[in-house]
Amino acid sequence: MSATVLSNSKIEAAYRERTGESARLAAEAAECLPSGITHDSRYLTPYGIYVERAEGARKWDADGNQYLDFFGGHGALILGHNHPEVLAAMQAALDKGTHFGANHALEVRWAQAVTALVPCAEKVRFTSSGTEATHLALRLARAHTGRDKLVRFMTHFHGWHDHMASGYSSHFDGSPTVGVVPGVTDNIVLLPPGDIAALRATLAARDDIAAVILEPTGGSFGKVPHDLAFLGELREATEREGVLLIFDEVITGFRVAPGGAQAHSGVTPDLATFAKILAGGLPGGAVAGRRDILDGLDFAAAKAAGREKVDHPGTFNANPVSAAAGVAALGIIGASDVCQRAEALAAQLRTRMNAVLAAQGVPWAVYGAFSGFHIFTNPRDLAIDPLAFDPLAHAFAQLKESRPDAVRKLRLAMMVNGVDISPWPGGLLSAAHDEADLDLTVAAFEESLAMLKREGEL
Repeated sequence: MSATVLSNSKIEAAYRERTGESARLAAEAAECLPSGITHDSRYLTPYGIYVERAEGARKWDADGNQYLDFFGGHGALILGHNHPEVLAAMQAALDKGTHFGANHALEVRWAQAVTALVPCAEKVRFTSSGTEATHLALRLARAHTGRDKLVRFMTHFHGWHDHMASGYSSHFDGSPTVGVVPGVTDNIVLLPPGDIAALRATLAARDDIAAVILEPTGGSFGKVPHDLAFLGELREATEREGVLLIFDEVITGFRVAPGGAQAHSGVTPDLATFAKILAGGLPGGAVAGRRDILDGLDFAAAKAAGREKVDHPGTFNANPVSAAAGVAALGIIGASDVCQRAEALAAQLRTRMNAVLAAQGVPWAVYGAFSGFHIFTNPRDLAIDPLAFDPLAHAFAQLKESRPDAVRKLRLAMMVNGVDISPWPGGLLSAAHDEADLDLTVAAFEESLAMLKREGEL
């Protein structure tokens, strides 16, 4: 029997009492999956819930419990679960086949949808995931510039391939994480987040930088935000030094605005990477950007230029069912106020959750921008006012830290109270959420904090 089973936590006991079938499935999963999971962020002790179905802003687990969902399909579902138009497009595509091993019309429509919305997108190449997209963007940048090095910012996440494995949650010194060879990380220059002076000095001192990549709203969708002027300063500095600028819009794309963070900010990168919302909730990613850079993938253009073409196969690139979902989702987003509605609801939720913290005398804070929220659990016991919290006044190390057991119990308590939040901790809103959902969430947060107090976590 594991130590967690012997826990005397009343929060954990209440969670176990509601989720017996999830516990049974978790035990089966532990026999065939590492840690019983298929994605690191789904790790939770004593176990995570097993979901059977979802609709709109809600999902139901194997025990029949209903949850208001702020996990949001890891950010892919700004339209909510099972949007009828997206489902209809998927079904129509599915009826025709799942894989043709050939070109198809939907991939053309999908690329046209991206180029119509995204400022930098003169051409598009599809991949199967966001990690593949950032990997391809890096390869294109190196091929185009003839340079080897990439500048990244600490806390910014760009997928799990070797070039991106250090510096977003650990190894801030740039050393390789386990399984990554030093030769790979030697080609990465890690800089403090939002530090334009460090960026300018780096570019001025070196002639081997191919590109700078970042999350345009800050690390982990603004968990570590930067000043609003930073993007413009970054664009000016990279252009001056002949360095490519890559926006990782895997989360921000089609969420911050229909044209992504670049459309919202008015700062156009040379390349941008996409996934999540791009494919309407199905697997799919893309690199979009300047024609001359994407021509590195073009057979005729490479031959005419007398250079070697950048190779890029991929069995599921522009899968027809993903393409159908993507075309439908991007059509809805581009023609409606989906992004603005989700953003307005998130702003209300952050304000109301901070009011709960202030009323209960809890020195935490809820912050964020656009359609997300982050819960700062203040592990260093700083003197903060949740009603006047400014994340820009805090070092990234403080914002990235948390109280692990308090966060674990907060998540369990919120699920006991019918709300599923993400593990960072925080969440993402969709256009399927409404005012009544905010009421439910605030009530769940209030009760969950009270439960944490009773257990001595606050």
